[in-house]
Amino acid sequence: MVAVTSPDTTSPTTAGEYPGENPRDKAPQFVLPLVVRIEKAEPPARTDALETAARAVLTLLSDERSLPGADGEDGAWARAVRDWQDARIRKVVRRARGAEWRKASGLPGITVPGERAEVRVFPPVPLDGWPKELVKLQVSGTDLDDAGPPPAPDASVPVLWLNPELEMSAGKAMAQAGHGAQLAWWELDGAARDAWRAAGFALAVRTAEPARWAALTTSGLPVVRDAGFTEIAPGSCTVVADHPALRGRSYDL
Repeated sequence: MVAVTSPDTTSPTTAGEYPGENPRDKAPQFVLPLVVRIEKAEPPARTDALETAARAVLTLLSDERSLPGADGEDGAWARAVRDWQDARIRKVVRRARGAEWRKASGLPGITVPGERAEVRVFPPVPLDGWPKELVKLQVSGTDLDDAGPPPAPDASVPVLWLNPELEMSAGKAMAQAGHGAQLAWWELDGAARDAWRAAGFALAVRTAEPARWAALTTSGLPVVRDAGFTEIAPGSCTVVADHPALRGRSYDL
């Protein structure tokens, strides 16, 4: 399973209409690799995998290795993260099991557990510079399902709302959830970021009802518009990041 996806992030809050040419394309292109563990006998539930992928992205963004150092000494991943965010924000989700998962786990990165899901996120790599342990991972295969409808999210928890009109593979949807979490993170102030981190990046991923989706996309909340490299049309609105700290804010776009 592979999901190569990039939001057209012309603004941290929302993207404009999908452009034919984007100045971000002129920068060197990087990609954020994520690997989801899918064992044949015990695959994770779809929603669990989506939520875990979103939390993995937030975990990497907030990790001290990804941040510029106050003393002038940047974290080990800071340059790669900066270069990645200066270009298209691409994320690739692959799957692994058994020995492949163990090999991937030996590379620098962070494994984030969910209820049953496990997702390992790695520092960004050049688009054509994948580590051999990751580039060999399967790029097609099992999709994921939920045993039943997930419960309604708590009103106090950030929700990444998926577009009800789009059909996406689990890998594609995981990458989109990661995009939504990243857009929310960009918009939060320091106190809100600290509170979210202290809560373990609690969040929910749900598919919106059509009427709710229409309201969400005009609410001023961060919206992911996908660049359309795979599965869906360029400019498709895929996720709205509904973080409580961002509700009711107005944006000058």
